[in-house]
Amino acid sequence: MIITSKDNETIKHIKKLKEKKYRDEYNEFIVEGIKMIEEAIIENAKIKYIIICDDCKTVGNIPNDLMYEIAKLNCIYVAEKIFNSITEVINPQGIMAIIEKSSNKENEIDYKQDNFLILDNIQDPGNMGTILRTADSLNLNQIIVSKGSADIYNPKVVRSTMGAIFRIKVIEVENLPKIIKEMKKHKINVYATDLKTDKSIYDVDYTKAAIVIGNEANGVSNAVLNESSLKIKIPMIGKTESLNAAVATSIILYEAFRSVGKLNK
Repeated sequence: MIITSKDNETIKHIKKLKEKKYRDEYNEFIVEGIKMIEEAIIENAKIKYIIICDDCKTVGNIPNDLMYEIAKLNCIYVAEKIFNSITEVINPQGIMAIIEKSSNKENEIDYKQDNFLILDNIQDPGNMGTILRTADSLNLNQIIVSKGSADIYNPKVVRSTMGAIFRIKVIEVENLPKIIKEMKKHKINVYATDLKTDKSIYDVDYTKAAIVIGNEANGVSNAVLNESSLKIKIPMIGKTESLNAAVATSIILYEAFRSVGKLNK
């Protein structure tokens, strides 16, 4: 059976998932494209069903081995006009999936790890997705975010992660200063980025450390700065005073992992 009506209940449900309140209510999110679905299958994501455009020419680009895996799942076929009404991609590949979000039990902080990334009110979905992708490149598999940050299940964030979303545990917390206090009890140094400090990112020990990246416009909140172990910044020798949040995160994370010898392994 091929769905050809926009009034179909499944199609209405998929459209709802474009909004955060419905993603939260149904505990589901959307992924699009061949690469993302391949990553979801490899990482054993909880795929509820696959939506395939029946008459889209691009569907023919899906590799046979992937189609074999997809055929084992619950597949729903839709007409091209219907697929175009639910996609958010300019040049869609004719395939998407609805995936169940991680359970709350999976979102507990593991204080035994050596390195942590904390995001304080990051708002831009592109930044959020890129940061997750950078963290994944370093095998940093948990990130702590303050409540009110960009939703990691926002379709733009999901696309930007290029599959990292299936490997990284993102833990949303209500009270970030309280979490930082707990980290310090576990002997974790918490380094908050701040343009007003003189301390360079090259002057600190990242052996057991958490790095805090702040809001794109306002930086790290005062409450978090006050609880942090130390404030650090990226040295600037040009006229630019600050960097994009995702770029800054990449520079600091790679320096942290380089300095403790993790990039040599």
